[in-house]
Amino acid sequence: MSTTPASVGERTASSVLDLIGRTPLVRLRRFERETPGVELYAKAEWQNPGGSVKDRAAARMIEDGLASGRLLPGLTIVDATSGNTGIAYAMVGAARGYKVKLFLPENASRERKLILKALGAELVLTSPLEGTDGAIRAVRELVASRPGEYFYPDQYSNDGNWRAHFEGTGPEIIEQTGGRVTHFVAGLGTSGTFIGAGRALRAFKPAIKLISFQPDSPFHGLEGLKHMASALVPKIYDSTLADDDLSIGTEEAHRYVRRLAREEGLMVGISAGAALAATLKIARSLKGGVVVTVFPDGAEKYLSESFWTSADE
Repeated sequence: MSTTPASVGERTASSVLDLIGRTPLVRLRRFERETPGVELYAKAEWQNPGGSVKDRAAARMIEDGLASGRLLPGLTIVDATSGNTGIAYAMVGAARGYKVKLFLPENASRERKLILKALGAELVLTSPLEGTDGAIRAVRELVASRPGEYFYPDQYSNDGNWRAHFEGTGPEIIEQTGGRVTHFVAGLGTSGTFIGAGRALRAFKPAIKLISFQPDSPFHGLEGLKHMASALVPKIYDSTLADDDLSIGTEEAHRYVRRLAREEGLMVGISAGAALAATLKIARSLKGGVVVTVFPDGAEKYLSESFWTSADE
């Protein structure tokens, strides 16, 4: 990959929306010592302006709403979120001049709530015991009762979600690896990242192995990810796409978040720790290959969590 600095023109954006996407791949060289012969890379999605991979999908869904005429002036953008898509909606809504109302579980991190309020979003907090499923049910009730006031992208059912990754994330990975990618690993929340990027990679190279992962139990601390067996399954999810689907525990993810900070200098979120755990499980079984995963967000939304000071094993 080139290390030549971008020109002044390449650094000029007409709005914050132009900063979305084209995130770099980061090589995880210290962890490669545990996977001889296998190269490990992570997509640095925290470098999006809203701080997460969800910027891609939110921008696409709102753009599609404008193009279709469903998002009219004066409407409020509304959806359910665990936090990151909400932040992306709030950012894009502010940039385009739309109010944003978000339903999210009450136990979403304090940092997420502060960021959403700073961006001007109205928050409706739902039961933490019901997770994002409770938020989804609540927003659907609102939209059904007052349909003329809201634009409801419904990130769990909107094809624009996965298409953002089919047209962006996947092709970027192909280009950045020079087409050498052999395995792709991504988590399941809305499933948009895995489905979209996975379909693009499979179209480019049918032999590529696609591995999804999800929490290992219904009650977990992996914000943004869904335990599919016990959750409302997103309409955009295609369970036939993955060659393998792994289960990852919360404490395991926490352990790898700490290791990434202390061994690679990468301050990333909990789902990124889960992504590394899944990636290493696959890579340790290989004799060679190029394994790419996605680190969905950075650590700034989780710094008040107690796991940072837990004793490492």
